[in-house]
Amino acid sequence: MEDSGSSSPPAPPPSFRNRYWILRHGRSVPNERGIIVSSLENGTKPEFGLAPQGVEQARLAGESLRKELEELGVPLDSVQIRYSPFSRTMETAREVARMLGVPFDSPSCIPAVELRERYFGPSHELLSHEKYAEVWAVDEVDPLMAPDGGESVADVATRFSQFLSAAEMELHGSAILIVSHGDPLQIFQAVLKETKENPSSLDEGTTTIEERKRQWQHGDKTNNTVASGFGAFSRGLTEQGFKVSVELDP
Repeated sequence: MEDSGSSSPPAPPPSFRNRYWILRHGRSVPNERGIIVSSLENGTKPEFGLAPQGVEQARLAGESLRKELEELGVPLDSVQIRYSPFSRTMETAREVARMLGVPFDSPSCIPAVELRERYFGPSHELLSHEKYAEVWAVDEVDPLMAPDGGESVADVATRFSQFLSAAEMELHGSAILIVSHGDPLQIFQAVLKETKENPSSLDEGTTTIEERKRQWQHGDKTNNTVASGFGAFSRGLTEQGFKVSVELDP
């Protein structure tokens, strides 16, 4: 495993009914080929799943998470796995579920389209991953600006916020593992930060993010965590093979 990190959480803040872990998929075939596979159509194809190294990384991540859950006294039967429907995330989730003893073909493991990869648009699809830098340069200037035919930072933040709101309504007292992709997970960490700093945003669903969009459009770039913070984020989760990011304190 090229890099991994974890932290032990205090009890989740009152605004959260569940605890959340986030995990990037293992090293994939697109990683090894150095290409961008970001559309739902391509991402769900079996040929764009995990590389052999990625399967082993997912297994190790599952072992690490199981150990941490046991140390924290979190019952394994409280684990819920939600994953992007892309092949590389589905295969990662399946391997982690196996290590946790969670039946993959059960209501405890469910694909969530909201967790899919950020779509970088047809002008980037299946091309060199070096083109990521073009998008990230725009993100730093304007997170509302999307690549041609693709998604902006704010678009991804909105659907991850919708996922979080739905999970909080559906589940209570669960340990939720989110298996997704590098760019969306960086964005999701900002969604979590926004929710922690502004607990009412969880009850408001996407209202807070939509308001942040309006603020940005009208030139107010202050206090805009979900929109303006992304340019400063490290991109370490995206192209360095595999990294476990355990977000236990939303």
